[in-house]
Amino acid sequence: MKPLLDIIGRHKHGQPVGVYSLCSANPWVLEAAMREAKAGSSPLLIEATCNQVNQFGGYTGLTPADFRRFVEDIGHRAGFPLKRLLLGGDHLGPSAWQKEPVTVAMARSDELVAQYVAAGFRKIHLDCSMSCGGDPAPLPEIEVAARAARLCAVAERASQQHGGESPVYVIGTEVPTPGGGADNLEHVAVTTPESVEATIAAHRRAFTEAGLAAALPRIIALVVQPGVEFDNHKVVDYRPEKARDLSEFIARDPQLVFEAHSTDYQTPENLRALVRDHFAILKVGPAATFALRETLWALDAIERELPGVVPHADLREVALRTMRADPKYWRGHYRDSANESLDLAYSLSDRIRYYWPHPDVQLACTALLGNLRNRPLPMTLVSQYLPRQYAAIRAGQLDAAVDALLGDGIASALRPYIRACGQ
Repeated sequence: MKPLLDIIGRHKHGQPVGVYSLCSANPWVLEAAMREAKAGSSPLLIEATCNQVNQFGGYTGLTPADFRRFVEDIGHRAGFPLKRLLLGGDHLGPSAWQKEPVTVAMARSDELVAQYVAAGFRKIHLDCSMSCGGDPAPLPEIEVAARAARLCAVAERASQQHGGESPVYVIGTEVPTPGGGADNLEHVAVTTPESVEATIAAHRRAFTEAGLAAALPRIIALVVQPGVEFDNHKVVDYRPEKARDLSEFIARDPQLVFEAHSTDYQTPENLRALVRDHFAILKVGPAATFALRETLWALDAIERELPGVVPHADLREVALRTMRADPKYWRGHYRDSANESLDLAYSLSDRIRYYWPHPDVQLACTALLGNLRNRPLPMTLVSQYLPRQYAAIRAGQLDAAVDALLGDGIASALRPYIRACGQ
């Protein structure tokens, strides 16, 4: 974690630098991020969430150790130096089991954190902000902090047992909904400095009482709400004036920065402003797979327009049919039946990201890309459906091959983060 600590240290000494955290298990997205990062010298921080990767496999089917091997295999393929790879665990706590009795949920959380640390994840977001079975709602902050301290103790023991660098921690009780907000998002309340002060004090007290004073200097960041969010079709943009008090508060703290979640779809200017205002860790996830979906849709359209070519895949139709046949990943998020088709194909929440690993969708993707690899693509069609990539090809900055087009389409969503972080 030394490269991450160095970035935080530079930021606290007045440099407008930060790090972006990619929360994705999509192999195309991870490879595009690695190829983009390979050209620089900064670390690449990749995080997995408790729902995505856990001791039971999560929705990816991967344990923490599996996920590490999965990421490292992609790194080898991309030629990315693994010494620059940082792994983090996001929302580690009882989120995946909050319907269970608290004793069960926290016991599973203990094992979750232990496995993440044992697998080499060293940036640990301790998130015990949710009520579990038998808990009051909302959960008192003193109890949130006590549970975070309990999980920190588990992480410390696992680190000592397995060796390597000591973990660094992210805390915070005002945690945005993972993957974007609800429909009809109208207002996002910015965290108050008073709330931040109370959260920091509660966690420092809980860590000290749990005998974890040695871990306190390794709390690097606090998750707060800077006033950014997105729902299915709208983005709430960052407004620096609304977060001024929050920014000034953390600037006075010698140790901590803020971690901003749900920064997907913010403008490049907004991302730079967030880093300047001490939101030095920027989380991104759905925006990257949204860019993947946009690019695949465009390639699907190009295939259908190619003269004399019989489309092999009909990827778009296969993907949407698969989603309708198994709605468990989107039903609670796309509630407006009148907009269902629009949401399935285009929502910023990008619930389609859960379906790319489905065998039928994978088969369609393979057929599409294989078909397009076998012939040169007319630049007029590339201009029509992928204008940014067309401009890059004309400028001699991008190869016209289909795999390069796909990788660049994804990377276009990540470059604003790299630039905003001064990387």
